[in-house]
Amino acid sequence: MVLEDASAEFHEFFERHYAELARLAHLLTGETDAADDLAADALVALWQRWDRLRQADHPLAYARGVVANLARGRIRSAVRERRRITLFWSRGPEKVEGPDTAAVLDVRAALARLPFRKRACVVLRHAFDLSEKDTAVALGISVGTVKSQTSKGMAELERILGARAVGDLVAGRRNR
Repeated sequence: MVLEDASAEFHEFFERHYAELARLAHLLTGETDAADDLAADALVALWQRWDRLRQADHPLAYARGVVANLARGRIRSAVRERRRITLFWSRGPEKVEGPDTAAVLDVRAALARLPFRKRACVVLRHAFDLSEKDTAVALGISVGTVKSQTSKGMAELERILGARAVGDLVAGRRNR
């Protein structure tokens, strides 16, 4: 009976939070296909510890932290792989699929340029509208670190996106 209750609770947790965890993974990695895998891997890890986690105060915060750690590992692995590939092949431009607008692509590219901790803080605070405390719990860092990393990340995004916008205006004037 206890196992059935735990299974039902986990199933409910899964149904309620899977999409959010996949969205978090997508925003952290920029990879649509990897997002579902990372969310699923995180939930498998949660299920393995569900007997303890179901009693925790913030199992969703723990789940977000697991997704963030898995995303960090995937990014690090991808960076290592890209370095190996560039030794042998030159990269061509990446193709973008889907109905993304230029503005969304600009924001995604700008987010990808941020160091992981700044990106995670900005995404959790602004895309997921988490409080500083909830973000700190999810990432396992202090509230002060969340504040500083979010502030620095937003400043970098403004610099990156502002510079690109100015560049587009200048290019547009030259073409007239």
